[in-house]
Amino acid sequence: MTETQTFLNLRPRLFGIAYRMLGTRHDADDAVQDVYVRWCEAEARSVRSPEAWLVSVTTRLCIDRLRSLKVDRESYVGPWLSEPLVAEVASPETELEKAQHLSIAFLLVLERLSPEERASFLLHEVFDFDYAEIADALQRSEGACRQLVYRARQRLGEPRGRFRASPSKHRALVEQFAAATASGDIGRIVALLSKDAQLVADGGGTARVVLRPLQGAERIARLFHVIARQLSTLRARLEYRPVLVNGELGLLRLFDGTLHSVLAFETNGDRISSIGIVANPAKLGGAALSQPRSDP
Repeated sequence: MTETQTFLNLRPRLFGIAYRMLGTRHDADDAVQDVYVRWCEAEARSVRSPEAWLVSVTTRLCIDRLRSLKVDRESYVGPWLSEPLVAEVASPETELEKAQHLSIAFLLVLERLSPEERASFLLHEVFDFDYAEIADALQRSEGACRQLVYRARQRLGEPRGRFRASPSKHRALVEQFAAATASGDIGRIVALLSKDAQLVADGGGTARVVLRPLQGAERIARLFHVIARQLSTLRARLEYRPVLVNGELGLLRLFDGTLHSVLAFETNGDRISSIGIVANPAKLGGAALSQPRSDP
């Protein structure tokens, strides 16, 4: 097997790590391309474990990149959400591998972590690396890596999506949500949301969205009620299209045929517990259905 083929075989895993670390397709692609350049320059034939070498370089590059992105993200207008990975819906059961560790809500929670904590947590909890492998990737001791994973778990707390709906139930809730918000019926919307549901919207300072997270079913329902009334007044056409967003059913939202935002949902079995809205135009380029992607 050639060095290039070895890299291509491992590229989906490297992209999965880079995307979960950096949160955008562009940054993840750049990181993986940089890894490939270094792989070509290395004495690849003498590398004992190509996967370990490539994962280590990818991880360290992403840590450095996250540090350089810190200032930009701290000055970002409103909440920062990861760029959604959109794909066509093949069936109600279609999900990406380990989609619970790919959701927009999960990636938002990871923003609480330092770059080293994020890398250690992802390698251990998502990609099943042992502490010796993580220590090699981060060039730290196993004890230090154990401490990083422990701190990450403490900072993340109890995941909101612990009790997850089946794909069919998740689909039903998303479809009912689309119908309820199109009509602006507050009662119907509230009935679909957990009492402590959360909505986070990313407009990047260019798209009109709420600038602060909304907590609670009533507040979220009122927001969609107001949007429905405004669209009715303007005689604007609202359209939802079902798509896979980071491995789970979500929605494209279009106003008069123009893509406005991508909606991602977390469901807990009976209700919608979390809604992420990505409306920043810079993050919507990958939402074209003609170019589905499932690298992670």
